[in-house]
Amino acid sequence: MSKRKTKKQLRQFEDGIKLILLLVAGVAGYLTQSLYATLWIVGAAMVLIIVLVVFQNNRQKERLRKSGIRDIDSMDGIQFEHYLKELYRSRGYGAEVTNASGDYGADLLLNKDGKKIVVQAKRYSKDVGIKAVQEVIGAKSYYKADEAWVVSNSHFTRAAKELAQKGTVLLVDREMLIDYILVLNPVSVRPAPAKLTTLVPSSTNGTCSKCGSPMVLRTGKRGEFLGCSSFPKCRHTEDLSV
Repeated sequence: MSKRKTKKQLRQFEDGIKLILLLVAGVAGYLTQSLYATLWIVGAAMVLIIVLVVFQNNRQKERLRKSGIRDIDSMDGIQFEHYLKELYRSRGYGAEVTNASGDYGADLLLNKDGKKIVVQAKRYSKDVGIKAVQEVIGAKSYYKADEAWVVSNSHFTRAAKELAQKGTVLLVDREMLIDYILVLNPVSVRPAPAKLTTLVPSSTNGTCSKCGSPMVLRTGKRGEFLGCSSFPKCRHTEDLSV
């Protein structure tokens, strides 16, 4: 569910490539005074651009694979709420899921450094609209929270972004969520905090007994524990006493 480029964005991208090639051709022609040399340089520039585009696309695909975002896309709303609870607990937050009925616009309540945060969780296959922002603004007032967030595996409409900016609501979209997840994975493209990525001994010599991935030190509601580094694809955990 990666955000697709619009026709306008694709046109702008193509126009940018054409402009670069024209500039390369102009500079090469001026410096070499040779049509053959100019064509050769422009051709080399085209090959380089193609290589860079392919590299970027492959890097993005690998990023998606490591994050496990495809698994999140298949969750239902309740599963997504509980997944976020564990995700934020792993990041040092106190987290609880509110009752399904009568939540007053908040799916999760987070606490960290003396701050209370209300979270609206949206596991969507389409862009999240303005209603989610309105609900979490109401929840912020009801729960007397310091901050209000909307977290989604998707993206947000322009109206939602505008209201969020006016209402000081943090919008965590698909890309930001992937960043959060990758922090917990020691083999991801981004370095993770030492507390979450330090490999530690376990009953299976530091590897997950279910999938063979490295076990990492994490912090939950009941303290520190060992969790599989391929989370959320594998949810195996071990007590430190094992």
